[in-house]
Amino acid sequence: MDVDRSPWRRGRLLALTAALIAVVIGLHDLVPNRWGNLGSLVATSLPWLGLAVPLLFLGAVVRRSALAALLALAPTIAWAGVFGPQLMPAGSAAYDLTVVQHNVADDNPDVGRTVELLLAAEPDIVALEELTSERLPQYEAALGPTFEHHATQGTVGLWSRYPITEHTRVDIRPTGIHASWDRCLRTVVRTPDGDMAVYVAHLPSVRLGPRGLAASSRNRSAELLGEAIAADPAPRVLLAGDLNGNLLDPGLEPVTEQVSRKEHGFRLSFPSAFPVVQLDHVLARGADVTDLKVLPRSGSDHRPVAAHVSLRGGQ
Repeated sequence: MDVDRSPWRRGRLLALTAALIAVVIGLHDLVPNRWGNLGSLVATSLPWLGLAVPLLFLGAVVRRSALAALLALAPTIAWAGVFGPQLMPAGSAAYDLTVVQHNVADDNPDVGRTVELLLAAEPDIVALEELTSERLPQYEAALGPTFEHHATQGTVGLWSRYPITEHTRVDIRPTGIHASWDRCLRTVVRTPDGDMAVYVAHLPSVRLGPRGLAASSRNRSAELLGEAIAADPAPRVLLAGDLNGNLLDPGLEPVTEQVSRKEHGFRLSFPSAFPVVQLDHVLARGADVTDLKVLPRSGSDHRPVAAHVSLRGGQ
């Protein structure tokens, strides 16, 4: 038999590709976040690497390669190992609060429709980013009849059914960004189950360019936010915001080491027309985010998310 025609010798390039993808998926947390923020770039694209699996199997069939077909199982197993647990049914869990988080976009002209969509989730707390001086009075007027209490800071704001007893600015501005940049607010909300510190934050954007992922400002801002939360004496802390990264992103580790949630499914929120990445989050310490779902499109380039929060649980 001609060994070159053996199904165990054909498709070696496909087999090598499958092995490399499996390694990237399985060991993604070891990819260093340098050389153009490679770790962040891998984390952002990681859920979509599963799409390579059917292409690898198709290539194995076309090439009639048993070797490529066998090694195509490797990324399948690796992807299932990383994402399988969060695809398990979450079931129903008791909760005390509904929190809606939304980057409303500074060029969103339809404040009325946006607010109507947010209120349909029957939230107790609403956190908004990209509030402009022009649009803020419109949001205050639209949300005011439902929420007696609210606080704003720069371009972020919080509306609550429960009293807000404190509100302060949190400085998460990275070096090199204009002094007018003001994107983080800390409040204390007095819930029926006790006080809870609630942060609303909007981290700097990241951009993909010829040198990789430009995320140094986002990463530094995440460090400052993580330091603020770590030093917060409140037994319960909630963070709602546009963090410009998913929870696997190593650039967000300073934040995700302090506040977290149990992942269920893929809560993709950006861009709104066809979401491919999760940028919008509700995370907690001393409380449990028991569920998070993505809401329908508003006039923003982000989709809003709604989270159920249990104040009786926590880590």
